[in-house]
Amino acid sequence: MFRVGEEEIRAFAESLLTKDFFKINSSGREVFRFEEEWKKETGTAYALTMTSGFAALTSALVAMGIGPGDEVIVPGYTYIASALAVLSAGAIPVIAEIDETMTLDAGDVEKKISRATKALMPVHIQGFPADLDALKAVADRHGLRLLEDACQADGGSYHGKKLGSVGDAGAFSFNFFKVITAGEGGSLVTNDRTIYERALIYHDAGAVAFFGDQLRDIREPLFGGSEFRVSDLTGAVLRAQLKRLPGILRDLRRNRDLLAGMVRAEKAPSHDAAGDCGTTLALRFETAKACRAFAAKCAGKGLSLTVPIDTGKHVYTNWTQVMERRGAFHPAMDPYKMEANRGLQWDYAPDMCPRTLDYLERTAYVGINPDWDEQKIEEIASILNG
Repeated sequence: MFRVGEEEIRAFAESLLTKDFFKINSSGREVFRFEEEWKKETGTAYALTMTSGFAALTSALVAMGIGPGDEVIVPGYTYIASALAVLSAGAIPVIAEIDETMTLDAGDVEKKISRATKALMPVHIQGFPADLDALKAVADRHGLRLLEDACQADGGSYHGKKLGSVGDAGAFSFNFFKVITAGEGGSLVTNDRTIYERALIYHDAGAVAFFGDQLRDIREPLFGGSEFRVSDLTGAVLRAQLKRLPGILRDLRRNRDLLAGMVRAEKAPSHDAAGDCGTTLALRFETAKACRAFAAKCAGKGLSLTVPIDTGKHVYTNWTQVMERRGAFHPAMDPYKMEANRGLQWDYAPDMCPRTLDYLERTAYVGINPDWDEQKIEEIASILNG
């Protein structure tokens, strides 16, 4: 969480005191208002607010028609939820390398496409934009869907287009650790009417047909789904947070650029530094040993500094459920045991993405605070250069 204050408290209280804060209401209609505002922010035709980024990813995959017998290529460096969303749809996650920007490598993706591949899932990890030009070209060449996991990149952009708007659909997260937050929450955005209609049905299958006029002009038939609906309390907080987003991003990027200009260590490259959210300054070292020495030198000095190989479930080797091929509790629901998935690419091994592990070991992240002043940035730069 970067910034929160009286505006969020007031928005929450006003929604609560209506005593009418179910999503479908005649009072604030905060969720629907947020969706209209989020569509404008992302430059997309449709938006659905959900309980999490995982919910948005799963709903998008289901809406794309992806399921048993299909593969979805994901990077080996992303939070485990990206891979679990694929399993939730009944499909198999295929794990690919990242490039030097810490995002999905288009060249390795090309090598891992098979007859079963149906979608690519680039992840804008830490707000770093993936190589969407190259990945979209691969997807178009092979007739694949492109689903952007922008869960760590609220408000980011790629060559002038908002992240989440370039692919067939985009997923965002608004949990406590994201650029804007309601504690929990997520969103699916798309310009594809069919994806929108199916995701609408899937994400709220128990209520979408019974409350309000949500099915007005919907052509897709109803089917069984899940329940990822949020209340107007979430919508109210998100609307207040969205007003803060431009200032948060402006100040994050300014402070990242100031710090980057003062620090002597090599910076990791970017596919679009201007569109990067600015939450993180990534420093690159020649060896893992040099990176560890740098991290040890900076330890205990009040910095938010991490080496991404240490970030647990963000590294594919630590995706226990995936690496051990346990995709669901009930065997009949486990994609790894489904006949339709027999012979697909799920022969995982800890060393299958060596370049990913190498980048993760040789990179150090410095977390950026939008509220730093220049004196604070100079102090941090002195520690990093010491």
